[in-house]
Amino acid sequence: MPVRKKIGLIGAGNIGGELARLCAESELGDVVLFDVPSRENLAKGKALDLEQDCAVRGYDVTVTGTSRWADLEGADVIVVTAGVPRKPGQSRDDLVATNLPIIRDVASNAKSACPGAFAVVISNPLDAMVYEFKRVAGSSRNLVAGMAGVLDASRLALFIAREAGVSVKDVRAMVLGGHGDDMVPVLSMTTVHGIPVASLISPDKLEAILARTRKGGGEIVGLMGTSAYFAPASSAMAMVKSYLRDEKRLLACAAYLDGEYGYRDLFMGVPVVIGGAGIERVIEIPLTGDEKSMLQRSAESVKSIVEVCRRASR
Repeated sequence: MPVRKKIGLIGAGNIGGELARLCAESELGDVVLFDVPSRENLAKGKALDLEQDCAVRGYDVTVTGTSRWADLEGADVIVVTAGVPRKPGQSRDDLVATNLPIIRDVASNAKSACPGAFAVVISNPLDAMVYEFKRVAGSSRNLVAGMAGVLDASRLALFIAREAGVSVKDVRAMVLGGHGDDMVPVLSMTTVHGIPVASLISPDKLEAILARTRKGGGEIVGLMGTSAYFAPASSAMAMVKSYLRDEKRLLACAAYLDGEYGYRDLFMGVPVVIGGAGIERVIEIPLTGDEKSMLQRSAESVKSIVEVCRRASR
């Protein structure tokens, strides 16, 4: 008999709560909202509030709040948001020392409770945290991905649409590399309904858009005093949906590279196809000389922060 899917959300903060709402609204499956024992009541309170919201709106979904890993046994998907969010003036790199032990604990428990789950990591610094999750959990490369490119590309698409005076629905943007200031917006692959974006926006305006995209997360932190959560949750949902529904969407995600784009043993943002088998393939796209150079700089930045994690594990 068919069995409803189980979705585990690790971390009941802003992103976790919004993810729970989106999962319930989409009726993707039953939701387990997990947090540490000191925050268990927060998870339970949000779960109860959401179940009551489901009753109002007619969604047939069970939402459970817990601090017990046993409740995540058999989860089909887990989305990891656990960790301390960025504060104003703080870089993603500054978060390594704080969030590294958290991601290791999550990965160790996930390895026991739900080893076959497709894991989407959102915790920052993203490229290092998803690398460490895979290392500790021992997951196959197709079952672990970092949420980065979907969000970064959406920010780029929004800024392009606003500047060009067009619908964001018609903008197709691509962002590669690390999830940070060295990310690589690929303008050669960015179009408005097939029209190269450079044909619609002047070079100086495009440079300003690229700079704002690279600082997109920091801009929101500076305004709100904490990390974004609506757009990151929706970005992760695009990945989760594509996996659970075998949609085979082509999305930019932090994927484990084993020779693709000339890099190995590294998680970095690249175009991938997500389907029922997880990361089903990495798509290698042609890049201009400048884009290749930017990707190399981004890769070096990612390597440096991953090396911090490696040293800490020795």
